[in-house]
Amino acid sequence: MKREHWGSRLGFILAAAGSAVGLGNIWKFPYMAGVNGGGAFLLIYLALVFTIGLSVMLAEMVIGRMAEKNAIGAFKKLKGGAWPLVGLCGVAAAFMILSFYSVVAGWTIAYMVKSVSGAISSSDPAVLGAAFGGFISGSISPLFYHAIFMALTVFVVLSGIGSGIERASKILMPALFVLLLVLIVRAVTLPGADKGLAFLLQPDFSKVTWHTVSDALSQAFFSLSLGMGAMITYGSYLSKKENISGAAGWVTLLDTAVAVLAGLLVLPAVFAFGFDPAAGPGLTFITLPAVFAQMPFGAFFAFLFFLLLAIAALTSSVSILEVVVAYFVDDRGVNRKMASIVVGVIIFFLGIPSSLSMGMMADTKFFGMTFFDLMDFLSSKLLLPIGGLFISLFVGWVVWGAAKADIAAHNGTVPFWINGWGIVVKFIAPLAIAFILIQGLMG
Repeated sequence: MKREHWGSRLGFILAAAGSAVGLGNIWKFPYMAGVNGGGAFLLIYLALVFTIGLSVMLAEMVIGRMAEKNAIGAFKKLKGGAWPLVGLCGVAAAFMILSFYSVVAGWTIAYMVKSVSGAISSSDPAVLGAAFGGFISGSISPLFYHAIFMALTVFVVLSGIGSGIERASKILMPALFVLLLVLIVRAVTLPGADKGLAFLLQPDFSKVTWHTVSDALSQAFFSLSLGMGAMITYGSYLSKKENISGAAGWVTLLDTAVAVLAGLLVLPAVFAFGFDPAAGPGLTFITLPAVFAQMPFGAFFAFLFFLLLAIAALTSSVSILEVVVAYFVDDRGVNRKMASIVVGVIIFFLGIPSSLSMGMMADTKFFGMTFFDLMDFLSSKLLLPIGGLFISLFVGWVVWGAAKADIAAHNGTVPFWINGWGIVVKFIAPLAIAFILIQGLMG
């Protein structure tokens, strides 16, 4: 069967950027910046994204384009031996991540509804905290929204690369940027918003610790969807005529732009109403609704914000599901529609205990963790760093010459920064990812 390809360079860049852009950019980046002092964290994050993050992304795309296979099949075709286990780590991580990611993404859809109904119109964080806790600990409602989100994800993936993922990305990514800009204009024009802008844009290096660097490195790595084979899979649908280095640069730039814009949206609004920027994960579902409740037309802007979150989550979840589906289509010969539906249903059921661990299963522990936390630990702290580490080693040491030639194939010349990329992917990236892995295991 002839392999599908992206219909255009723009389609690939938007789809790959959509894969990278997710809840980590809009939900996690602002509170990570808040916890780590703002501007200094931003500068460190940017430096790491455009060195280590870009290098690993480029490595993944090279593997995919060279092999024209899924995450497991690519390693099998290029080298064989034990290397396909690296791809297997990615597929397993994708399976786990999407199971709990879809649960959280379902919350964003629920909060769109709550914004319209007035259920989160209070300006009291204590009231909103109780409402949020009551919602996520429920047995039925969170699962209903989890099912809706998984159904949307499956619908996009089963339609294929051109008609499904690429077409959706060309609609969703521009919509995401428009919503971001509308909300930023509202946030930065609030009285007192300048304090939030100063917090994000004026670095205070006296607050920088090794923990700040570790958080920035972890955020840079995971916000780009690296280590699970998403970029290997998307790169496998890329035409041999395309310049991978340029595409990787654009994807990294767009992903980083969304994270920075999210900071420009959230932090000025939080400072304008005197809330704590270091409020942690509750910043999105507790603090921000309180902020919106004090704005003129607050319900409308709250709806737009949670719509923005839902779109970002969907563009990422589509790529995560595609990692698993591509394996069954390529290596097992399963029909795409059948693979998408069956895998989607299995992932939905795997997400049920993650959702219930917020409520009726909260006291059920696995190695001292709830089921949700266990899935997060195994995938984010273990499988993703292992995948990223061996992807760097594979391209940097095992197929380095072939990779360099493949990048240059577009126009017969090697971009000036590729030599620098070689140093990063061979030496710096493996050490940095090993650092993330050790930090994650040490807790």
